[in-house]
Amino acid sequence: MSDMNIVCLDLEGVLVPEIWIAFAEASGIPELKRTTRDEPDYNKLMKWRLGILKEHGLGLKEIQDTIAKIDPLPGAKAFLDELRTLSQVIIISDTFTQFAAPLMKKLGMPTIFCNTLEVEESGEITGFRMRIANSKLSTVKALQSVGFETIAAGDSYNDLGMIKASKAGFLFKSTDKIKADNPELEAFETFDELLNAIKKAL
Repeated sequence: MSDMNIVCLDLEGVLVPEIWIAFAEASGIPELKRTTRDEPDYNKLMKWRLGILKEHGLGLKEIQDTIAKIDPLPGAKAFLDELRTLSQVIIISDTFTQFAAPLMKKLGMPTIFCNTLEVEESGEITGFRMRIANSKLSTVKALQSVGFETIAAGDSYNDLGMIKASKAGFLFKSTDKIKADNPELEAFETFDELLNAIKKAL
């Protein structure tokens, strides 16, 4: 094992269910099921989501109530626990600290780099602050610039940059379309397969 490796993982769809899909089901607002698997432009997607929340008078509390009921995907914590004995691991997500915090507790408090919501005292979500543009690719490039080699896995359009820029990169629980559009990337459906692939790359 080289201590120069860092494994970079996406969060939603990889380790935990998609938060917005869970909230769409809990709130009965099917339009909120759109994710980065459907809309590659994250800013556009988030602005559209905030518009729908405003229209329905929903805020951070309602979303956090749903998140409190979400558990990691079956096997995700055991996978992460084992992976963290082999390598440094960072979760790089376009989600927000206000959403991710309860889920990190259920995953054993791994390191996560994500973004921040702007929330009024009333609980209305008025905007969002992205940590950096193209956060996943930018973070991987920054890690590489200080001497780390990265291994990355994710499921969506916004993961492709970090996956392709890493010394090894994998699609995990992705869509048929993303897999078909990126045939050069190995794609896995189970944590055991992904763990074995990462072990080989370490």
